[in-house]
Amino acid sequence: MPSFDIVSEVDLQEVRNAVDQANREATTRFDFKNTDSKVEMTPTELTLASSTEDRIRALYQVLEEKLVRRDVSLKSLDAKPIEEAAKGAARQKIELKAGIGQDQGKKINKLIKDLGLKGVSSQIQGEQVRVTGKKRDDLQAVITACKAADIGVPLQFTNFRD
Repeated sequence: MPSFDIVSEVDLQEVRNAVDQANREATTRFDFKNTDSKVEMTPTELTLASSTEDRIRALYQVLEEKLVRRDVSLKSLDAKPIEEAAKGAARQKIELKAGIGQDQGKKINKLIKDLGLKGVSSQIQGEQVRVTGKKRDDLQAVITACKAADIGVPLQFTNFRD
């Protein structure tokens, strides 16, 4: 019976490359001169630091450009409000969202049921959703519907088996 998995993953290597490019641009651009602007990365979040809130917004825009060029979905970013740091500087934390939570999994299951395709079923398995069906064409219709729907997280379709 054909099946596939719906997952939400973030390629950390691509994010790291985008962060490096954004830091390189922040050190060379004229409007970032003497602002100590930088982006730091941990496996679960990014931290933007600069001298003012305006420079944080500009740095965030540069980071978004670099992520889009590297095919990292901006839906995987969860930006927190800009906060004040020491000595009048500003800081912003951005969480990296990966995995399909219970709420998104339920939305995906409801979407698949609402399609009304016979023989297609789905179940939540941890941070992914497994979809099985009798016909390959039905599974491709599910993929198309999931791509069109706005679930709130970037979706990838993996492990397609016949």
